[in-house]
Amino acid sequence: MVAYRAGVPLRAGNFLADVMRVAAALPERRHVLNACVDRYRFTVAFAASLVANKVSLLPSTHTPEVIRQLMQFAPDVFCLTDDARCQIDLPRVRFPDLTPTGDGSLHWPPIEIEHDRLAAYVFTSGSTGTPLPYQKTWGRLVNCVRFEAQRLGLLDGRAHTLVGTVPPQHMYGFESTVLLALQSGTAFSAGRPFYPADISSELASVPAPRMLVSTPVHLRTLLGSDVELPELNLVLSATAPLSQNLAREVEEHYATRLLEIYGSTETGQIATRRTAQTVEWQLFDGVRLFAQGESAFAEGGHVEQRTPMCDVLEITAADRFLLHGRQSDLVNIAGKRSSLAYLNHQLNAIPGVVDGAFFVREPEEASPSGVTRVAAVVVAPGLSPADLSEALRQRIDPVFMPRPLLFVDCLPRNDTGKLPHDSLRALAAAAMKRT
Repeated sequence: MVAYRAGVPLRAGNFLADVMRVAAALPERRHVLNACVDRYRFTVAFAASLVANKVSLLPSTHTPEVIRQLMQFAPDVFCLTDDARCQIDLPRVRFPDLTPTGDGSLHWPPIEIEHDRLAAYVFTSGSTGTPLPYQKTWGRLVNCVRFEAQRLGLLDGRAHTLVGTVPPQHMYGFESTVLLALQSGTAFSAGRPFYPADISSELASVPAPRMLVSTPVHLRTLLGSDVELPELNLVLSATAPLSQNLAREVEEHYATRLLEIYGSTETGQIATRRTAQTVEWQLFDGVRLFAQGESAFAEGGHVEQRTPMCDVLEITAADRFLLHGRQSDLVNIAGKRSSLAYLNHQLNAIPGVVDGAFFVREPEEASPSGVTRVAAVVVAPGLSPADLSEALRQRIDPVFMPRPLLFVDCLPRNDTGKLPHDSLRALAAAAMKRT
């Protein structure tokens, strides 16, 4: 079994027949932007591109600016889409209508994909600047998700089914809902539910044992709703650090096990932890970390080359480390140091806070003395500014109190729950004009 679309099972024979039909329909161009929303169609399109010796371009967003950058990077790029309303400004190829034929039995000969075949370029999210491309060969991608499958316990012979709330174009969704399924015998749901009721319905439409691939934002929303979920064997989280309290709540409320994935666009996934039980991360087999000055580098295993990490990592053992936040998140005010990740954690841990984020004010917005200042935007409809400020004072050093503390209706998070820097600053600027 490969996938379920609206509860209908699709087997390996169905999948390979669809792959060959789509591969035959692709144009001669070398680079393809896979914009398919349906996870099964995305997976078919990716495999068809491999078979046709094309390279998939997988940015995490499709804004006009990102598309302009893609055209500069690969002038021959075309867009393969299953959405009749797609407005992406590229030559567009419509994903063909596919009708399942036969019983899905496997009659196709093996299709060999070379280990060193360039399979895709993935792009950083742009949350801290311009998205950057990183090449991914087929063999390294396969090795990465096989290590992941082993760590998650998906090689025990049971036919798991996964449901993802993250898009397949994002590196996390690409690895943990598409490649993981193809390389572990795990079936996946074609949908991408967003709201709690939709997540529950999608999980109920597939057989147990079930695995939910999600983010801290979605998990927090699920817990805050009154929607019950079908039995969950495993929950996987990534895209932002998960607090131990939230991880414990998820495990207790849904009687399940939660694992968190650590990685980057540059390296792919390299470590996991069971957050409810430990703050330490355990590296995948073969991957090594080493410190050089104040920076940490990853190498070995499936990591393509020695790669600097953008996070502050404390190596605690040969295969373990602690995560202290992103290097760009470090804040130094009046000789005192903290990180935006720590401040965000304290803000979001306050009862009544639905969502919130700190940011460093631009130099021209700093105090008259030139001292760096931080500000924050928060969604907390049941709290007054005075009550929230008092709760923050109990948790953080006074020098890191946000000035201003802006109340908004919602934060401009993208599909994976991240906050692009430009969007956050634009929201804060609009909120400050109203105050």
